[in-house]
Amino acid sequence: MTRTARDLMETTARDLAPDPRANPLVPLIARGEADRDVLAALALEQRWVIPADRRAFLHLADRATATAEPDSAAFFTALAEGEALAEGHLGPFAAACGVDAARADGYDPLPGCQAYPAYVAWLALNAAPADAVLAVTANFSAWGGYCATIAKALRTHYGLTDEACAFFDFFAGPAPDLDRTARAAVRAALDAGSLDEHRARRYGRLLQSYEAMFWATLAPPA
Repeated sequence: MTRTARDLMETTARDLAPDPRANPLVPLIARGEADRDVLAALALEQRWVIPADRRAFLHLADRATATAEPDSAAFFTALAEGEALAEGHLGPFAAACGVDAARADGYDPLPGCQAYPAYVAWLALNAAPADAVLAVTANFSAWGGYCATIAKALRTHYGLTDEACAFFDFFAGPAPDLDRTARAAVRAALDAGSLDEHRARRYGRLLQSYEAMFWATLAPPA
């Protein structure tokens, strides 16, 4: 039986789902045990991640357009627009964590946190757009769950306002239009015989590994 795009995406996300133990920081935040300086560092690292990912997604959209892959182009364009919206929500979270302009300007990003956007940039330059769609959607499944947990904890344990939590709410919420666009991109690549599932899974595995590195870098020593 021919596998559908939905089946492939769901199977890939399930197979690449990270070990819950791979993220030492989110459980600390969930229990209210992470220091506010750690939350501030999370905000400061995201100030570097978000614009970098946005530019990478725009480049993938341009490449997909150039290779006549309109569904992949639409997917990455939507992702880039989402990153721009998320960037607007990041300021209130950073301010709630005590980050002012001087602290932000003087912050040196951590290599272990910035490996993730560096790899997204690598994908933007090297990956076939449809392969990148499959890899990115698998990774976003885990990221959305982390954001939902953090958003709840920030309200429950840290007393943050809805405005300060909006960055995490944005990524935690369902995105049915984006999901449909991703399925269309994967389906088109399957129909064209251009999707390299093995390569896409390799990309997705590395994305998950770099995301795990992001959280482990921010987590305090055990």
